[in-house]
Amino acid sequence: MTKQYQAVTDRIVAMLESGVRPWRQEWKGGAGGRPLRSDFSPYRGANVLNLWAAAMSRGFTSRIWMTYKTAAGLGGQVRKGAKSELAFYVGAVTRERENSNGETVEATIPFMKTYLVFNVDEIDGLPGQYYGLETAPEREPDARIDAADAFIGHTGAVIHHGGGRAFYRRSTDEIHLPEFESFTSAAAYYGTALHEIVHWSGAEKRLDREKGKIFADPVYAFEELIAELGAAYLCADLAVSAEPREDHASYLAGWIKALKADNKAIFRAASYAEKAAGYLHSLQPAAVGEEAEGEREAA
Repeated sequence: MTKQYQAVTDRIVAMLESGVRPWRQEWKGGAGGRPLRSDFSPYRGANVLNLWAAAMSRGFTSRIWMTYKTAAGLGGQVRKGAKSELAFYVGAVTRERENSNGETVEATIPFMKTYLVFNVDEIDGLPGQYYGLETAPEREPDARIDAADAFIGHTGAVIHHGGGRAFYRRSTDEIHLPEFESFTSAAAYYGTALHEIVHWSGAEKRLDREKGKIFADPVYAFEELIAELGAAYLCADLAVSAEPREDHASYLAGWIKALKADNKAIFRAASYAEKAAGYLHSLQPAAVGEEAEGEREAA
Protein backbone atom coordinates (compact mmCIF):
# COMPACT_ATOMS: atom_id res chain seq x y z
CA MET A 1 0.00 0.00 0.00
CA THR A 2 3.00 2.31 0.54
CA LYS A 3 3.47 2.57 -3.23
CA GLN A 4 -0.13 3.70 -3.71
CA TYR A 5 0.12 6.27 -0.92
CA GLN A 6 3.29 7.61 -2.51
CA ALA A 7 1.74 7.86 -5.97
CA VAL A 8 -1.13 10.00 -4.70
CA THR A 9 1.17 12.12 -2.54
CA ASP A 10 3.62 12.70 -5.40
CA ARG A 11 0.82 13.99 -7.62
CA ILE A 12 -0.53 16.35 -4.96
CA VAL A 13 2.96 17.64 -4.12
CA ALA A 14 3.80 18.23 -7.79
CA MET A 15 0.63 20.26 -8.26
CA LEU A 16 1.23 22.29 -5.10
CA GLU A 17 4.82 22.97 -6.16
CA SER A 18 3.51 24.30 -9.49
CA GLY A 19 1.13 26.62 -7.63
CA VAL A 20 -2.01 24.58 -8.29
CA ARG A 21 -4.28 23.47 -5.46
CA PRO A 22 -6.06 20.36 -6.74
CA TRP A 23 -9.05 20.99 -4.49
CA ARG A 24 -9.90 24.23 -6.27
CA GLN A 25 -12.96 23.32 -8.29
CA GLU A 26 -14.88 25.51 -10.72
CA TRP A 27 -18.48 25.00 -11.79
CA LYS A 28 -18.09 26.14 -15.39
CA GLY A 29 -17.42 22.63 -16.71
CA GLY A 30 -18.71 19.17 -16.05
CA ALA A 31 -15.89 18.29 -13.66
CA GLY A 32 -17.15 20.56 -10.87
CA GLY A 33 -18.53 18.93 -7.74
CA ARG A 34 -17.45 15.67 -6.16
CA PRO A 35 -16.36 12.80 -8.39
CA LEU A 36 -19.15 10.28 -8.90
CA ARG A 37 -19.36 6.51 -9.14
CA SER A 38 -21.28 4.66 -11.84
CA ASP A 39 -24.44 4.84 -9.70
CA PHE A 40 -23.96 8.64 -9.40
CA SER A 41 -23.16 8.43 -5.69
CA PRO A 42 -20.25 10.67 -4.64
CA TYR A 43 -16.77 9.51 -3.76
CA ARG A 44 -15.48 10.66 -0.38
CA GLY A 45 -12.28 11.29 1.55
CA ALA A 46 -8.96 11.05 -0.26
CA ASN A 47 -10.72 9.62 -3.32
CA VAL A 48 -12.22 13.07 -3.91
CA LEU A 49 -8.85 14.76 -3.79
CA ASN A 50 -7.07 12.15 -5.91
CA LEU A 51 -9.74 12.04 -8.62
CA TRP A 52 -10.04 15.84 -8.66
CA ALA A 53 -6.28 16.04 -9.15
CA ALA A 54 -6.41 13.42 -11.90
CA ALA A 55 -9.23 15.19 -13.73
CA MET A 56 -7.47 18.54 -13.44
CA SER A 57 -4.07 17.28 -14.59
CA ARG A 58 -5.48 15.19 -17.44
CA GLY A 59 -8.13 17.63 -18.67
CA PHE A 60 -11.20 15.48 -18.02
CA THR A 61 -14.58 17.17 -17.97
CA SER A 62 -16.66 14.24 -16.69
CA ARG A 63 -17.17 13.73 -12.95
CA ILE A 64 -17.91 10.00 -13.33
CA TRP A 65 -15.40 7.21 -12.76
CA MET A 66 -15.92 3.46 -12.94
CA THR A 67 -14.05 0.18 -13.15
CA TYR A 68 -13.39 -1.60 -16.45
CA LYS A 69 -15.79 -4.37 -15.41
CA THR A 70 -18.56 -1.91 -14.57
CA ALA A 71 -18.12 -0.11 -17.89
CA ALA A 72 -18.33 -3.41 -19.78
CA GLY A 73 -21.43 -4.41 -17.83
CA LEU A 74 -23.09 -1.17 -18.92
CA GLY A 75 -22.24 -1.84 -22.56
CA GLY A 76 -19.26 0.50 -22.63
CA GLN A 77 -15.70 0.06 -23.83
CA VAL A 78 -12.67 1.69 -22.26
CA ARG A 79 -10.59 3.19 -25.04
CA LYS A 80 -7.32 1.56 -25.97
CA GLY A 81 -4.46 3.26 -24.17
CA ALA A 82 -6.69 4.81 -21.49
CA LYS A 83 -4.96 5.17 -18.14
CA SER A 84 -6.68 4.10 -14.94
CA GLU A 85 -6.57 5.93 -11.61
CA LEU A 86 -6.44 4.56 -8.09
CA ALA A 87 -9.49 4.58 -5.85
CA PHE A 88 -9.46 3.48 -2.23
CA TYR A 89 -11.88 2.07 0.27
CA VAL A 90 -11.56 0.84 3.79
CA GLY A 91 -13.71 -1.66 5.55
CA ALA A 92 -13.57 -3.53 8.80
CA VAL A 93 -13.83 -7.14 9.88
CA THR A 94 -14.61 -8.47 13.34
CA ARG A 95 -12.35 -11.13 14.77
CA GLU A 96 -12.18 -12.85 18.14
CA ARG A 97 -8.99 -12.19 20.05
CA GLU A 98 -7.61 -12.96 23.47
CA ASN A 99 -6.95 -9.91 25.63
CA SER A 100 -4.29 -9.47 28.32
CA ASN A 101 -6.57 -11.13 30.88
CA GLY A 102 -6.93 -14.25 28.77
CA GLU A 103 -10.52 -13.39 27.87
CA THR A 104 -11.85 -13.84 24.35
CA VAL A 105 -13.15 -10.53 23.01
CA GLU A 106 -14.27 -9.24 19.64
CA ALA A 107 -11.91 -6.84 17.89
CA THR A 108 -12.69 -4.67 14.88
CA ILE A 109 -9.84 -4.71 12.40
CA PRO A 110 -9.84 -2.04 9.67
CA PHE A 111 -8.40 -2.70 6.24
CA MET A 112 -7.80 -0.76 3.07
CA LYS A 113 -8.01 -1.93 -0.53
CA THR A 114 -7.43 -0.23 -3.84
CA TYR A 115 -9.11 -0.63 -7.19
CA LEU A 116 -8.69 0.97 -10.60
CA VAL A 117 -11.18 3.33 -12.21
CA PHE A 118 -11.47 5.09 -15.57
CA ASN A 119 -12.99 8.45 -16.34
CA VAL A 120 -16.08 8.42 -18.54
CA ASP A 121 -14.27 10.75 -20.96
CA GLU A 122 -12.28 7.65 -21.96
CA ILE A 123 -15.19 5.21 -22.16
CA ASP A 124 -17.35 4.84 -25.28
CA GLY A 125 -20.76 3.26 -25.69
CA LEU A 126 -22.22 3.91 -22.23
CA PRO A 127 -25.92 4.78 -21.84
CA GLY A 128 -26.68 8.42 -22.56
CA GLN A 129 -27.07 9.51 -18.94
CA TYR A 130 -23.34 9.12 -18.40
CA TYR A 131 -22.48 11.84 -20.88
CA GLY A 132 -23.11 15.57 -20.66
CA LEU A 133 -23.84 15.46 -16.95
CA GLU A 134 -25.79 18.53 -15.93
CA THR A 135 -23.80 21.09 -13.97
CA ALA A 136 -24.82 23.87 -11.62
CA PRO A 137 -26.67 26.81 -13.18
CA GLU A 138 -24.86 30.06 -13.88
CA ARG A 139 -25.19 32.54 -11.04
CA GLU A 140 -24.58 36.23 -10.63
CA PRO A 141 -21.12 36.38 -9.08
CA ASP A 142 -22.23 38.78 -6.33
CA ALA A 143 -25.61 37.19 -5.53
CA ARG A 144 -26.20 35.34 -2.30
CA ILE A 145 -26.73 31.58 -2.57
CA ASP A 146 -29.79 30.47 -0.65
CA ALA A 147 -28.70 26.84 -0.24
CA ALA A 148 -25.33 27.86 1.18
CA ASP A 149 -26.91 30.41 3.53
CA ALA A 150 -29.34 27.75 4.77
CA PHE A 151 -26.55 25.20 5.24
CA ILE A 152 -24.49 27.63 7.29
CA GLY A 153 -27.50 28.70 9.34
CA HIS A 154 -28.48 25.14 10.22
CA THR A 155 -25.07 24.44 11.75
CA GLY A 156 -25.96 26.73 14.63
CA ALA A 157 -22.51 28.34 14.59
CA VAL A 158 -22.40 31.83 16.10
CA ILE A 159 -21.15 34.16 13.36
CA HIS A 160 -20.37 37.86 13.78
CA HIS A 161 -20.02 40.00 10.66
CA GLY A 162 -17.85 43.10 10.54
CA GLY A 163 -14.22 44.09 10.49
CA GLY A 164 -11.57 43.05 8.01
CA ARG A 165 -10.55 39.58 9.20
CA ALA A 166 -12.02 36.08 8.98
CA PHE A 167 -11.27 33.71 11.85
CA TYR A 168 -12.68 31.23 14.35
CA ARG A 169 -12.00 32.06 17.99
CA ARG A 170 -11.94 28.83 19.95
CA SER A 171 -11.98 30.52 23.36
CA THR A 172 -15.43 32.02 22.70
CA ASP A 173 -16.56 29.44 20.11
CA GLU A 174 -17.44 32.19 17.66
CA ILE A 175 -16.72 32.87 13.99
CA HIS A 176 -15.90 36.37 12.76
CA LEU A 177 -16.31 37.30 9.10
CA PRO A 178 -16.17 40.56 7.13
CA GLU A 179 -19.48 41.70 5.71
CA PHE A 180 -20.71 39.82 2.64
CA GLU A 181 -20.24 42.91 0.47
CA SER A 182 -16.56 43.10 1.44
CA PHE A 183 -15.70 39.95 -0.50
CA THR A 184 -14.70 39.94 -4.16
CA SER A 185 -17.47 37.46 -4.98
CA ALA A 186 -20.18 35.37 -3.37
CA ALA A 187 -18.01 32.29 -3.86
CA ALA A 188 -15.18 33.95 -1.91
CA TYR A 189 -17.56 34.69 0.96
CA TYR A 190 -19.01 31.19 1.15
CA GLY A 191 -15.64 29.51 0.76
CA THR A 192 -14.29 31.58 3.65
CA ALA A 193 -17.39 31.01 5.80
CA LEU A 194 -17.27 27.25 5.24
CA HIS A 195 -13.55 27.20 5.98
CA GLU A 196 -14.16 28.81 9.37
CA ILE A 197 -17.10 26.49 10.06
CA VAL A 198 -14.83 23.49 9.45
CA HIS A 199 -12.53 24.97 12.12
CA TRP A 200 -15.62 25.36 14.34
CA SER A 201 -16.45 21.69 13.85
CA GLY A 202 -13.13 20.74 15.43
CA ALA A 203 -13.94 22.23 18.86
CA GLU A 204 -13.56 19.94 21.86
CA LYS A 205 -17.33 19.56 22.30
CA ARG A 206 -17.72 18.57 18.63
CA LEU A 207 -15.04 16.57 16.78
CA ASP A 208 -12.24 17.50 19.19
CA ARG A 209 -9.38 18.06 16.73
CA GLU A 210 -6.01 19.35 17.85
CA LYS A 211 -5.70 22.92 16.63
CA GLY A 212 -2.17 24.11 17.34
CA LYS A 213 -1.35 27.35 19.10
CA ILE A 214 0.84 29.50 16.87
CA PHE A 215 1.19 30.18 13.16
CA ALA A 216 4.47 28.29 12.77
CA ASP A 217 3.18 25.24 14.63
CA PRO A 218 2.95 22.21 12.25
CA VAL A 219 -0.29 21.18 13.97
CA TYR A 220 -1.71 24.64 13.24
CA ALA A 221 -0.76 24.34 9.57
CA PHE A 222 -2.25 20.84 9.39
CA GLU A 223 -5.54 22.13 10.80
CA GLU A 224 -5.52 24.81 8.11
CA LEU A 225 -5.12 22.10 5.47
CA ILE A 226 -8.05 20.20 6.98
CA ALA A 227 -10.18 23.34 6.91
CA GLU A 228 -9.20 24.13 3.32
CA LEU A 229 -10.05 20.60 2.15
CA GLY A 230 -13.25 20.50 4.20
CA ALA A 231 -14.39 23.80 2.72
CA ALA A 232 -13.63 22.51 -0.78
CA TYR A 233 -15.73 19.38 -0.16
CA LEU A 234 -18.62 21.49 1.14
CA CYS A 235 -18.34 23.94 -1.75
CA ALA A 236 -18.60 20.97 -4.11
CA ASP A 237 -21.64 19.65 -2.24
CA LEU A 238 -23.30 23.08 -2.44
CA ALA A 239 -22.25 23.79 -6.05
CA VAL A 240 -20.15 26.79 -5.03
CA SER A 241 -16.90 27.45 -6.89
CA ALA A 242 -14.05 26.94 -4.43
CA GLU A 243 -11.78 29.96 -4.37
CA PRO A 244 -8.56 29.41 -2.38
CA ARG A 245 -7.81 32.05 0.22
CA GLU A 246 -4.80 34.11 -0.74
CA ASP A 247 -3.73 34.37 2.90
CA HIS A 248 -3.10 30.63 2.83
CA ALA A 249 -0.27 30.92 0.32
CA SER A 250 2.04 31.10 3.35
CA TYR A 251 1.03 27.55 4.31
CA LEU A 252 1.97 25.97 0.98
CA ALA A 253 5.64 25.41 1.80
CA GLY A 254 4.71 23.80 5.12
CA TRP A 255 2.12 21.55 3.50
CA ILE A 256 4.58 20.43 0.81
CA LYS A 257 7.23 19.69 3.44
CA ALA A 258 4.77 17.70 5.56
CA LEU A 259 3.52 15.66 2.60
CA LYS A 260 7.04 14.86 1.44
CA ALA A 261 7.96 13.69 4.93
CA ASP A 262 4.89 11.48 5.37
CA ASN A 263 3.08 9.94 2.40
CA LYS A 264 0.01 9.25 4.56
CA ALA A 265 -0.40 12.88 5.69
CA ILE A 266 -2.71 13.89 2.84
CA PHE A 267 -4.86 10.82 3.54
CA ARG A 268 -5.19 11.83 7.19
CA ALA A 269 -6.03 15.42 6.27
CA ALA A 270 -8.64 14.24 3.78
CA SER A 271 -10.12 11.91 6.38
CA TYR A 272 -10.44 14.66 8.98
CA ALA A 273 -11.90 16.99 6.34
CA GLU A 274 -14.47 14.37 5.32
CA LYS A 275 -15.44 13.78 8.94
CA ALA A 276 -15.90 17.52 9.39
CA ALA A 277 -18.03 17.77 6.26
CA GLY A 278 -20.08 14.77 7.36
CA TYR A 279 -20.60 16.26 10.82
CA LEU A 280 -21.81 19.56 9.34
CA HIS A 281 -24.14 17.71 6.97
CA SER A 282 -25.54 15.83 9.97
CA LEU A 283 -26.70 19.15 11.43
CA GLN A 284 -28.92 19.83 8.44
CA PRO A 285 -32.67 19.04 8.54
CA ALA A 286 -33.54 15.45 7.64
CA ALA A 287 -29.85 14.53 7.39
CA VAL A 288 -29.39 10.96 6.22
CA GLY A 289 -26.32 8.83 6.86
CA GLU A 290 -24.40 8.28 3.64
CA GLU A 291 -21.87 5.71 4.73
CA ALA A 292 -22.54 2.18 3.54
CA GLU A 293 -22.69 -0.41 6.29
CA GLY A 294 -19.39 -2.26 6.61
CA GLU A 295 -17.60 -0.10 4.08
CA ARG A 296 -16.53 3.51 3.88
CA GLU A 297 -14.31 5.74 1.80
CA ALA A 298 -10.62 5.65 2.36
CA ALA A 299 -9.09 8.21 4.66
